[in-house]
Amino acid sequence: MAKGILIAAMDFSAAPEDEFHDWYDLEHVPERLRIPGFLNGDRWIGLREPKISVATYDLIAVEVLKSPAYRAVAGENASPWTKRVTGFCKSLMRYEGVEINPGERTAPREAEGMLLVAMNVAREHEAELNEWYDEEHIPALAAVPGTLSARRYRGQGATQRYVALYHFSSPEVPSSRPWKEAAGTPWTERLRPHFRDHLRIECTRYRRNA
Repeated sequence: MAKGILIAAMDFSAAPEDEFHDWYDLEHVPERLRIPGFLNGDRWIGLREPKISVATYDLIAVEVLKSPAYRAVAGENASPWTKRVTGFCKSLMRYEGVEINPGERTAPREAEGMLLVAMNVAREHEAELNEWYDEEHIPALAAVPGTLSARRYRGQGATQRYVALYHFSSPEVPSSRPWKEAAGTPWTERLRPHFRDHLRIECTRYRRNA
């Protein structure tokens, strides 16, 4: 079965920073990881925008987000602490997706960097987008030194339908010459004008201060 993903990206610049991290680390992520079907939960911070938070949760299937266990702690049933902290934050993306390439991989535990790329595409170019991603773009970027995984999703909940997640041994990999050469092909440049609602967030792994 293809695995699912839940992504929550937010700007927490208006939130009390210590409380924001305490809430995520001490309540929110542990609460999710107790739900059957949640396989992991990783936190990331914007590499160049350190008030951007991204959380990713690999799921055994996206249907986990419809389960009674999840609904018991989500939405209107969220905790008072969740409602307080998220009230300070600006949501950038909440995305539920199914892994369509390669299909059943989860996030590598050793990754120190991550890149999130989300987009729509003009409808008449959607078939070509999928062909480009699967035949050229994902394989080329997966082969760049330092890339640990390259996965893409089709989903709902956010403005964007398609998301690609890339995990790296170092957060600097997307700035490397091999990455730029692999990403900047003629096919890429031909499709780029048809991208819509493009969102790109470079991240470094969040580590809690002692």
